[in-house]
Amino acid sequence: YRDDDDINDVTSMAGVNLNEESARIMATNSDLVGTQIQSCKDEPFLAAVPLHKRILEMAKKLGITDVPAEVVTFISHATQNRLRTVIEKVTVITQHRMESYKDDEWYEQATDVRSQLKFFEQLERLEKQRKDEQEREILLKAAKSRSRQEDPEQARLKQKAKEMQQQELAQMRQRDANLTALAAIGPRKKRKLDSPGLLSAGGEGLGVSGGGQAGLRAPSSRQYARQKITRVNLRDFIFYMEQERETSHSLLLYRALLK
Repeated sequence: YRDDDDINDVTSMAGVNLNEESARIMATNSDLVGTQIQSCKDEPFLAAVPLHKRILEMAKKLGITDVPAEVVTFISHATQNRLRTVIEKVTVITQHRMESYKDDEWYEQATDVRSQLKFFEQLERLEKQRKDEQEREILLKAAKSRSRQEDPEQARLKQKAKEMQQQELAQMRQRDANLTALAAIGPRKKRKLDSPGLLSAGGEGLGVSGGGQAGLRAPSSRQYARQKITRVNLRDFIFYMEQERETSHSLLLYRALLK
């Protein structure tokens, strides 16, 4: 161990004079000395009266009869801070989920689960279609049979074939009715970007010089000025609760998983 005399003064080694620095700071802020500073009103995040009533109900169970107003304000601010933290974390999770790396040259796709699921769904659909075709052929053969002595199974197949034909006929009629209605309505008209209404709305408030070009640029600038909306779904919130220590084993998480 060294003695106190051997310890060098850090400020003197760095060439800093504390007295000169203090005088310089006081001279810089001399215009602020004596000025009156008015603080903003501290508005609670939650309604004070219902919150105070709720706190009193919980405090009476523990033998506490008086709860000051500072406690209500503190709990309100804590709730606001907690809610802000939750929203920020869930927003980051949602942005990570929505982020796409398809156009990034530094990433290469290894697997495509969505295409694999579509392939299996297509196989199941083809298999179901093949079975339906086989059943349809059996029913049609049963309906065309002219045997005089029919067993109950043959009669059931004929009845089922008749119901199938009626259902197909109803579907064809519904399809024809939909096509007729669409033809009567006509093709859907798309609004052009250079339509007069859009240009007048976009170019409103612009100068007269270069009005045509300004009108054409107005929709694009308004499009870029549109705020991006981040939509959080239940899956994002469940992922957040699974990562947090306070909610990883909570009843709220289990209820969310059951939905």
